[in-house]
Amino acid sequence: MSTTDLQQRLNNLFDYIRQGKIIDAMSEFYDNDTVMQDNANPPTKGLAANIEREKQFLSGVKEWKGFTVTASGVGDNVTFYESAMDFIATNGQPVHLEQVSVAKWRNGKIVHERFYYDTGKK
Repeated sequence: MSTTDLQQRLNNLFDYIRQGKIIDAMSEFYDNDTVMQDNANPPTKGLAANIEREKQFLSGVKEWKGFTVTASGVGDNVTFYESAMDFIATNGQPVHLEQVSVAKWRNGKIVHERFYYDTGKK
């Protein structure tokens, strides 16, 4: 896949996320054997397990407010982006989360993605 095609896939992924269509995005952009990992936590393996993990996260979201990409890059089957997400949690608390995602792609699908963010724990 050319870097131009990969950039288009990444932009399409951003469009899904901006609309709050996270589960739809996973079905469209992630390989069945995808591995996802938050920081140094153990990775979650397989699309089905990652969709369940994402559903758990989304169950704590009352209202999606926004997704902003502040930087991104595309290389040889690798992408990264820096982003901020804003949402209202089910308890009414506003949440602002900034993170970096590094993804490895094969055949137009993400096969490995790792998120880096500050958990606020010291």
